[in-house]
Amino acid sequence: MSHWDKYQSTEKKATRNGFGDGLLEAARNNPDVVALCADLAGSLKMDLFEKEFPERFIQVGVAEANMMGMAAGLATSGLIPFTGTFANFSTGRVFDQIRQSIAYSHKNVKICASHAGLTLGEDGATHQILEDIGLMKMLPGMTVINPADYAQTKAATKALASHKGPAYLRFGRPDWPVFMENHTFEIGKAITLKEGKDVSIFATGHLLWYALEAVRILEAEGVDCELINIHTIKPLDESAILDSVKKTNRVVSCEEHQRNGGLGDSIAQLLAMTHPCPMEYVAVNDSFGESGRPTDLLDKYGLSIKDVVAAVKRVMAR
Repeated sequence: MSHWDKYQSTEKKATRNGFGDGLLEAARNNPDVVALCADLAGSLKMDLFEKEFPERFIQVGVAEANMMGMAAGLATSGLIPFTGTFANFSTGRVFDQIRQSIAYSHKNVKICASHAGLTLGEDGATHQILEDIGLMKMLPGMTVINPADYAQTKAATKALASHKGPAYLRFGRPDWPVFMENHTFEIGKAITLKEGKDVSIFATGHLLWYALEAVRILEAEGVDCELINIHTIKPLDESAILDSVKKTNRVVSCEEHQRNGGLGDSIAQLLAMTHPCPMEYVAVNDSFGESGRPTDLLDKYGLSIKDVVAAVKRVMAR
């Protein structure tokens, strides 16, 4: 078995469970950690925190804008508030409150957002936000993290408790392969899963597993892929990206987000300024989602394993 082939799925667990478990551990380690939830404690697995630390938990109800203002106030008093609701309500609904009350004054608030992207599934287009990374990364000083599996989401949640400043943590609803449990997590530090010389594949969130499966197929066809986990979209690990691209001179970015404003945009901007080269995107192309099974939606909107393979073949042919 080659070094990179150790990335096998040991089990399937939702990234939202990683958040719930990580938040509980963070609270046990730091008495300043507090949590606020907009009536979705069960969905975000914050009920574990609520049960063990009821005096540090605030059930805000369906009042997300109020939750952001309350979190800003708690941060002002030296506490470390984690807010929890669906990604759609964590960003689009409360962008004004985040900008004015949290980002502008660089408050130490952790905005934790579940049920992001197409993999939310049956709840449909109104809830499947695909613009949240763009909204959050545009805010000055905002850290943006999109972990790949249960283990990485748990590690990221714990890391945010000791990180200073506003942050956005994005995770999802479905059970998903767990394969990153043997890595230390560092905010802003990309993780190379496999080295290669033909093409650089940069993937984030749920799409990292699909990229990994695509690499297995491509390797069998003789394509030497480099695969890098970009869990932190801001601050972007520019040196890791450039070190890889200067070697391969071909790029594919993979994300469960709009092509506009996502990880691919950040990489393209960096490369336009420093090392222009051919690039292909695996992302939703200027479209809303719809109701359906998560994997069916990823197939329909061009985010499947075969779409990653096709993108690599396109960039190799350029």
